This record gives sequence, C-alpha cells and structure tokens, in this order.
Amino acid sequence: MKKSRAVVAMVAIALVFAIGAMAGRTAIAAGPPTVNLGTAAFYSVLAGTPAVTNTGATTIDRDVGIHPATSVTGFPPGIVGGTIHAGDAVALQAKSDLTAAYLVAASAPVTATHATLGGQTLVGGVYNSGIATLDLTGTLTLDGQNDPSSVWIFQAQSDLTTASTSSVVFVNGGSPCNVFWQVTSSASLGSGSAFVGTILALTSITLANGVTVQGRALARNGDVTLINDTFITSNCTPLSVVIPPVLIPPTRPPFTVAPSATPAVAPTATPIGTAAPTVAPTATPGAAPTAAPSAAVAGVQTLPSTSTDEQLSPLLVLAIALAGLGILMLLRRPIRN
Repeated sequence: MKKSRAVVAMVAIALVFAIGAMAGRTAIAAGPPTVNLGTAAFYSVLAGTPAVTNTGATTIDRDVGIHPATSVTGFPPGIVGGTIHAGDAVALQAKSDLTAAYLVAASAPVTATHATLGGQTLVGGVYNSGIATLDLTGTLTLDGQNDPSSVWIFQAQSDLTTASTSSVVFVNGGSPCNVFWQVTSSASLGSGSAFVGTILALTSITLANGVTVQGRALARNGDVTLINDTFITSNCTPLSVVIPPVLIPPTRPPFTVAPSATPAVAPTATPIGTAAPTVAPTATPGAAPTAAPSAAVAGVQTLPSTSTDEQLSPLLVLAIALAGLGILMLLRRPIRN
C-alpha cells in the first residue's frame, strides 16, 4: 500500500512539473506581435501633403516618399541613399500599407498607461498615453529582457513630443526594428535628440535640428519637416528594389542538378528588376549557378523564422521522465484479488 501511494505521489509531482513547465513556455511567448509595415518598411520618410521639406545636410539611408502630393525639397543639400517616390504608384502603395499598420498599432491591447516617459524603464508591451500628450524628457530605457524579438508599441492619443537632447536606449537586448509609435495627431522631436523606432503619425512629423532617428518618420496625411537630421533605417529594411521570391509548392522535392546537366543559368532564373546574368554558358561546372541559400542577396529582406518549434525545457523533460517511470511501476505492480 505504501509503495502504491509513493508511485501515485510520483505521478502527481510529475504532472505538477509538466503543468508548470508548459505555463512557463506560454509566458515566454506572451507579448504584442510586431507591426507589419508592408512596403512602407522601405522608407525612412513618408508623407501625405503638402510636402517633404528639408533644410541643411540631412542624411537619409532609405527611400523618401509622398502621396498624393508631389513636393520633395531640400535634396540636395540633403542626401537620400534610396529613391525619392513623389506621387507615383509606389508611394501610393506604401501609403496604403502605412494606413493598415497604423490601424493595427492603434488597436493593440494596452499593457499600461504612461503619458510621461522620461526616466521610465519599460519591458516589451503596449503603452498608451491616456488623454495626455505623450511626452519624453530625458531618457526612456527599453528593457529587452534578453529577448531580441521584444516589441514595444506606444499609443499617443494626441501628440508625441520629445524634448531637446532626449533619448531612447536599450538594455538587455532589443531592436529599433520592433519599436512603434502610433500618434493620433502629430509628432515633434526636439533638437539633438536620439530617437528609436517607427513613427506612424496620422497628421505631420517635425524634426528639429540635429535629430538622429534609428527608424522611420511615416506621416499618413500631413507633411514631414527635417533640419540637419540623420536617419538610420537600413538595419531594418532591405534595398528599394524588391526581388519577388519564387514560390515552390510544398509537395515538390528540392531541385537538384542532374550530373549531365549543363551548369548554365536558365533564362527564367533572372529575378524581376535585376540585371541579366553575367555567367557564361561555358562557366566552370564546379561553380554554383546561384548563390548558396545562406548567402545574403541584395534587395531581399531576410525575415525572422516563423517556426513555433521550441526545444523542450529541462523542467518539462524531467516531468515526462517521472511520469513515465511512475506509469511503468504501476503497470509492473501485481494485481491483488
């Protein structure tokens, strides 16, 4: 009888461990999802009307766009590392994607309410300003908790205002690519400030002199005004030219080259929007006609894995082992009449 009770207790403990382990795995996966920017991700600056206006030596490393207006002034002396899309179909699509992203960010469930961000240390979550202006004076610290996929969404119910020399910094990991500022009205960044993330503003965005933005300034309806500012967007975006991927049905086996096949590049292998291949048909057979799957290809955005497979935690492995041992002991125990 005592032995039977011990076995039952062992199984019960194993179940408790299993439940705790599964709960821990669920907690790790909690948090807001990132905001899909669509083609708007290719832009450092995007506006609606009347203009994108720059004064001085602003440096932008990705595209500048505007729609439905067409006025983009101040480049040069400003420098645009990407392409300027003024009132064209490409800008129109980006504006449509911006609207969709804005609505997603605005509807995210709120974690907490903070109108004043200076001096705060915030983990990934959704933070709403309430009825007040979302204000940053001093330093806002974003704690990634050693999770590179942590996401922060800030919802400004009216304006977003940052003071001169204010800053946003990370501790314990975190990425500017996963910080989003949904602004119901307009955003204004103070001179010399260091800002992080993508601004999704309903109206306009104004940057004072000497602002550094690790992210984007995307305005749905209004203008974007710049003065000697710097945008670092390239860490989160591919090049302007998008090479559409070749979709292979999942039921088809991977393509292999037959031993007798000529290693010439097939005419249909040329991606859209790229130059014709320069590999001659007489290329050395040992040379691969295409880049290795792990190589970086210019113009292709490398997306994070969407796999949900995770390694089993040690706690869960222990629980499974204990449960199995307990069941075996119960099965081997002789049945008494």
